[in-house]
Amino acid sequence: MQRKPLYALPASAARKGTKVVALTLDDGPDPAYTPQVLKILHKHHVTATFFVIGQTAAAHPDLLRSIVDGGHTVGTHTWSHANLRKLNAAKVRTEIQRAVDTVASITGTVPHLFRAPYGNWSRTVFKECAALGQNSIAWDVDPRDWETPGSNHIRSAVLNQVGNRSIVLTHDGGGDRSQTVQALRHVVPELKSSGYRFVGV
Repeated sequence: MQRKPLYALPASAARKGTKVVALTLDDGPDPAYTPQVLKILHKHHVTATFFVIGQTAAAHPDLLRSIVDGGHTVGTHTWSHANLRKLNAAKVRTEIQRAVDTVASITGTVPHLFRAPYGNWSRTVFKECAALGQNSIAWDVDPRDWETPGSNHIRSAVLNQVGNRSIVLTHDGGGDRSQTVQALRHVVPELKSSGYRFVGV
């Protein structure tokens, strides 16, 4: 059983002499912001990992398919963005399983990456993730874009915190993500120009 989430990419993710980074996005898919993010990623020929909310994916299946069609990885982020620490084991399992089943039914592929909302992990969450074949994924770069601190702040926070094998947390849903989109327009090419290769988690 995996006892803690993955906070950084494994060493095997990087070829000798290269730097790698994983860009991750939570709380989508969102009809306003996910397409904009996908356009940025396509423009720069990079991929990302999207941790989607099950009920949101169910409401926007075409957006979920567009993520997959773009070559990106899809993980889950519970069915309803629940605080799993407040739930018993049965409800934790339901939150995870409903999201996994939803993504599988829409994309035809069972996802195996999971991220707990708010980063609220617990022994129960790890146990249920393991039972459902899910790998727990956290992050080590957090620009706190959900606080809408301004696109320049988000950009600077990512660039100042990022390092080789970092997992970067951003959001494409769950609120007004226009600042995140604007920040990514600069962050993605700047990381590329700094020698980073984008990989999935």
